[in-house]
Amino acid sequence: MPRNTPYPRRARQTYLTLALATALTGSLTAYETSAAAQDTPHTLTGRPGVAAAQEARLTALAQRTVDAGAPGVIVRVDKGDGRPTEVVRQASWSKADHVLAANDEFRMGSNTKTMVATVVLQLVAERRLKLSDPIGEWLPGLIPNGAAITVRMLLNHTSGLFDYTEDPDVLKAFTGQDTRVWTPEEVLAAAVQHDPLFAPGTKYSYSNTGYLALGLIAEKVTGHILGDLVQQRIAAPLHLKNTYLVTGADTAKSPAFAHGYEPDAARLAPLLPPYAPAGTAFAGPARSAGYVDTTWINNSTEWAAGAMVSSARDWARFVTALMSGKLLPPAQLKEMRTTVAEESGNPNRYGLGLERVVTPCGTVWGHDGQAPGFSSWDYTDATGQRTVAVLATTIFGLAVPKTGSAGKALLNAAVCTMLDKPIPAAPASTSAPTGS
Repeated sequence: MPRNTPYPRRARQTYLTLALATALTGSLTAYETSAAAQDTPHTLTGRPGVAAAQEARLTALAQRTVDAGAPGVIVRVDKGDGRPTEVVRQASWSKADHVLAANDEFRMGSNTKTMVATVVLQLVAERRLKLSDPIGEWLPGLIPNGAAITVRMLLNHTSGLFDYTEDPDVLKAFTGQDTRVWTPEEVLAAAVQHDPLFAPGTKYSYSNTGYLALGLIAEKVTGHILGDLVQQRIAAPLHLKNTYLVTGADTAKSPAFAHGYEPDAARLAPLLPPYAPAGTAFAGPARSAGYVDTTWINNSTEWAAGAMVSSARDWARFVTALMSGKLLPPAQLKEMRTTVAEESGNPNRYGLGLERVVTPCGTVWGHDGQAPGFSSWDYTDATGQRTVAVLATTIFGLAVPKTGSAGKALLNAAVCTMLDKPIPAAPASTSAPTGS
């Protein structure tokens, strides 16, 4: 759904993630410097005690993140050696709602885009759809200037479409203040009330709107609903037991579903940018730690842009299958990994539902995602054999500088562990971000 990443990004954001992006990107330079200082040797594989030391370091950093205020974190690192590391840490106050476990079901937010893009590219491989198809041919009348916007532009965020998450009415639904169920067509209508940002194909700007359109196109091409397409084409063949698309006002019922939290109105207010609408706050039952439980906010506005539920283990199996060529033919996998530049000064590049991300320990592929109460970062190496997931049971709880700095250190350590590189040293203090 909304984008936030600790690695450089200046894309347009929903009101609720602008401040968070600032909080998490600020400390990048310090970690890059630390990583460079430890750049020799490059690989740690085979050294006695390295795996145990890495796990101990990840455990300590996960606990530090929780101690700094995060409700809970899950870390899973698989270096492709058959011995994945899983770390779970949780604030004691949240255990009354649910005791967090390594394989809990989790709202994956914008990681959904990678699965939707995979389905679309499978249809391209089957010659039922072309990347060059104008979307007006598939969705006549839904999107102005649809004759000039192609399927590829929706996939790589070069359509110029306004991001619907910035619409005030949709924002109320995203935060749970508006409880009505939205259809994808209604969300698209809200988005296209706003002027496009630029002429199609001329620039990059991250837009959730394009992925709602892609979901509708996939349904139009096949005659099947999107959730069934994900099950038939990805989840069932890969035996993913905890992976499914939530639609409408449905909420997950599994006892293995993690609870998510956001700061209450009083704690959230100072974290918001100055132009956020008055009264912006998340709906949910109050918790004693100054959070509200946002688990049951209806996510009808998210759908193809961010409504997947999965687990760290399931997602690792998915990205391994994807990057190793088990889900797409070589031609379509190459298209997926054909990238465009993001914003000026940002080293990351975006493909077709897949991002190439520059980290202190090297380049990785994957996506990140947010849904009310849930943040996730899921990356892999170029082969898909090494995977990492860092999941946190909050979005804006990480916007507090001390918590965000601790979370950044944890994510960097997890990625570096996946790549078998030395873990960057954390800054001496996590009481404030190291930059702006």
